[in-house]
Amino acid sequence: MSPKPDLITLTDPRSPAAEAYRTLRTNLTFAGLDKPIETLVVTSAAPGEGKSTTLANLAVTMAQGERRTILVDADLRRPSLHEIFEVPNSQGLTTMFVDQDALKEPPLAETGVENLLLLPSGPLPPNPADLLGSRRMEQVIAALRERADLVLFDAPPVIAVTDAAVLGTKVDGVLLVVRAGHTRREHAQRAKELLERVHVRVIGAVLTNAPVDVTLGGYYR
Repeated sequence: MSPKPDLITLTDPRSPAAEAYRTLRTNLTFAGLDKPIETLVVTSAAPGEGKSTTLANLAVTMAQGERRTILVDADLRRPSLHEIFEVPNSQGLTTMFVDQDALKEPPLAETGVENLLLLPSGPLPPNPADLLGSRRMEQVIAALRERADLVLFDAPPVIAVTDAAVLGTKVDGVLLVVRAGHTRREHAQRAKELLERVHVRVIGAVLTNAPVDVTLGGYYR
């Protein structure tokens, strides 16, 4: 299976961007010293911030660090992880809500990356927030945690819909993706406030699309 274009951690593992993801992995490890992070939602303030690509690369990096990782596409409105990893989306997270057998044996897809499995979104439901906030979702999370060291969830933008905040109350923390030159300051602040209002643990923020410091180029090469 050939590396996917969006996955800089596979296509150019010695690049500054790939190194930044490894730094993020280290930071998340230290952030969980007092309270281990085993389930994490990655979201953004608004659409177009690059949250799914960021999450996919983080997941690859976690798997490369020898942590059994499950990547879950919980963006039940505009799922994209199945496209990034080029796997079918006929079954996935939503299947586990309607099929008891799928809850026992989740329809996980191979990604071509050792230690990394993907649970696509599956068929899109009419009521995403209701599903993510349900008791069944807690059972899904428990079933996935039994199979991995780390479960990472992609969720829709915080300001656009309530999905990320709802799901965030059921996991160990939320990571907010902010895009340089794109994310409006007031949107990022608003997203943080919306998450904290429902007592979600905001682990921190990831800045994407930042210019590379050319003075470090020789070191990384």
